Amino acid sequence: MFVISIAALRRNTAILREVKEAAGCRLVLALKGFSCWKAFPYINSDLDGCCASGLWEALLARDHFQKHIITYSPAYDEADVAELCGFSHHLDFNSLSQWFRFREMVMAHPRFRSGELQCGLRVNPECSTGHTPIYDPCIAGSRLGITAEQLTGADLTGLSGLHFHTLCEQDSDDLETTLAAVDDKFGHLLRSPQFTYLNMGGGHWITKPFYDRERLIRLVRETKAKYEIEVWLEPGEAIAIHTGVLRATVMDIFESTGHRLAILSVSATAHMPDVMEMPYRPDVFLVEKPETRNQRPDMKEPAVTFDGESYLPAGDPQYSNPQSPFTYRLGGPTCLAGDVVGDFTFPRELRIGDTLVFDDMAHYTMVKTTTFNGVKHPPIALQHEDGRLEVIREFSYEDFRDRLS
Repeated sequence: MFVISIAALRRNTAILREVKEAAGCRLVLALKGFSCWKAFPYINSDLDGCCASGLWEALLARDHFQKHIITYSPAYDEADVAELCGFSHHLDFNSLSQWFRFREMVMAHPRFRSGELQCGLRVNPECSTGHTPIYDPCIAGSRLGITAEQLTGADLTGLSGLHFHTLCEQDSDDLETTLAAVDDKFGHLLRSPQFTYLNMGGGHWITKPFYDRERLIRLVRETKAKYEIEVWLEPGEAIAIHTGVLRATVMDIFESTGHRLAILSVSATAHMPDVMEMPYRPDVFLVEKPETRNQRPDMKEPAVTFDGESYLPAGDPQYSNPQSPFTYRLGGPTCLAGDVVGDFTFPRELRIGDTLVFDDMAHYTMVKTTTFNGVKHPPIALQHEDGRLEVIREFSYEDFRDRLS
């Protein structure tokens, strides 16, 4: 079961509200990272709206968040643009060819003429600061964003914003480096009266304890003053980080060529794909009853906890005892050979029926899950601030069957 903590979500959005108010910018939820709309009423007041990656996310924002909507996609079709013009507030394009194709349609729309709809371009500052190539949109040949060279001599009539998104789980020092590159390559556009907003995208780890929020506030203020424009931020992970868990059951235990294996009721590839794509190693806990361990105030706990349970953290055998008899390779129930979360050392022997908790499973999980192999999809629940658990979605065989019919 996926369980999302409303209290943890609100702690994050309270931090983000304080930051945006201090910086004088606007901040929206990136739906690509977290789009559990049943949670929107609890965080809506702290944020300015949503950013969408296309028509369907934009419709979700319109129907359930009901505030400002920023839409950006690497490509639109004519029907999408026609519908988005009716309710999106920022419509950002990825290429000049897309903008030129739809410019006449967009500029003729009554909402564009009234100023309710503004349009922008995603730019590529060609400044790589990340460490994982699959998440770097500044590599040579990137399909995301327009380079300064491509903009030389272009007719930019009708545009009023620039949008960059180059960060991924990074601190504000990387934003400072990127802003210098943006100024070098696109500063002349931002200084012109035509451009009124700059979208700094997402990837800002604002709610992490180590994140330098004061530097972010300073950078936003300096950017606003330098160009006399409005600044937007669109984090997704910073909103939902450390707010949810995925609870799993141990279904089988056996040995193979010297490895102890535990097959779980959840799958890495189907239910937490960032474990394989990022790659990302989650914190794992073994659920126990309180009387089975010595209570320690320094014992780490997952984002979502329940009365009557204790949580024993699993270790990384690389840094503890590789020969521990309680080290298990955790795998899913699919036929994919690589459907493995990793090797974890537990404080005791695992047993069939044990409950394991995977921490930090609210962002980039539910938005990516699949029904691959017909594996049962975990229910989704909200844990309210009084501890009450509300199951908001359960999945059935019919969901699996009807998806492809």
